[in-house]
Amino acid sequence: MRISFSACKQAQPLVGFPGGRQMDSFFPWRRKEKVVVVMGATGTGKSRLSIDLATRFPAEIVNSDKMQVYKGLGIATNKVTEEECRGVPHHLLGLVDPITDFTSFDFCRHASLAVESISRRDRLPIIAGGSNSFIKALVNDDMEFRSKYECCLLWVDVSLPVLHSFVSERVDRMVEAGLVDEVRGIFDPGADYTRGIRRAIGVPEMDQFLRNEAIVDDETKDKLLREAIEKIKTNNCKLACCQLQNIMRLQKQLEWKMHRLDATEVFLKRGTDAEEAWEELVARPSTEIVDHFLCQEDFMAAITAPGTISAAAVLGASSAAAIAAATH
Repeated sequence: MRISFSACKQAQPLVGFPGGRQMDSFFPWRRKEKVVVVMGATGTGKSRLSIDLATRFPAEIVNSDKMQVYKGLGIATNKVTEEECRGVPHHLLGLVDPITDFTSFDFCRHASLAVESISRRDRLPIIAGGSNSFIKALVNDDMEFRSKYECCLLWVDVSLPVLHSFVSERVDRMVEAGLVDEVRGIFDPGADYTRGIRRAIGVPEMDQFLRNEAIVDDETKDKLLREAIEKIKTNNCKLACCQLQNIMRLQKQLEWKMHRLDATEVFLKRGTDAEEAWEELVARPSTEIVDHFLCQEDFMAAITAPGTISAAAVLGASSAAAIAAATH
């Protein structure tokens, strides 16, 4: 039986900062509201975990994926479906005009409002997404946010060779689900691929295929499509590597305490075995961590003393080599 969130709101730990400085040296002391942040590279299961947690606690989810904030391209941006949401309210998901630029400043402003609204209704805000620049801007750089909220960081991790295989297979499933037609629907030969939702992986890579499909023979068209799909797979793998590097940089340079959940075994199993592994290795430990975070006065905050996770311990030599190969 889950511990009631509202029953634990009297817990009032302080947020620690590097060098032992406390936020109350900058701001008058106040009880900080609790926020859970779910981080991880693309494809690791961040959305799944955040929804799992939101069905075990009275919680709502704030999206922190910089492409999923835009309207449209549900397949290309891997937005959770209504069925996958399982009735959990989501904020900042599919709301922004796709031709505008949604910056870190915009995210901090809108996410702060969403978190405040959720907390005010005595519910737990869960921020989830792969855009680490957004998370850093809010959790580390926004002094007002830091003065009001205490964060628990959950990091869903999967070894890179296994993750690369999964994200490549996911691209194939996206193509089967209608990715090509979806991107064709917004194709514009004069479009700027550096702005708005057109930056999403899956859009620029399709340009040559969509630009030429009506004027080339079938063999050339098939070749262009295969090349586009391979580019999408490659760029998703590069994204995963970059996101992992960024998470490790945050942990090391900003001395963030992160609860790492290794989901690799989940991705090596299928069917019921995979479901059981997810519960044992990811969902249940995360639930226990959040229980402790909500109810223990001595729980350490997200920004705290030097972390205990080293790059070598997390990656291992093979994964470090995989990052180097994928990003150079």
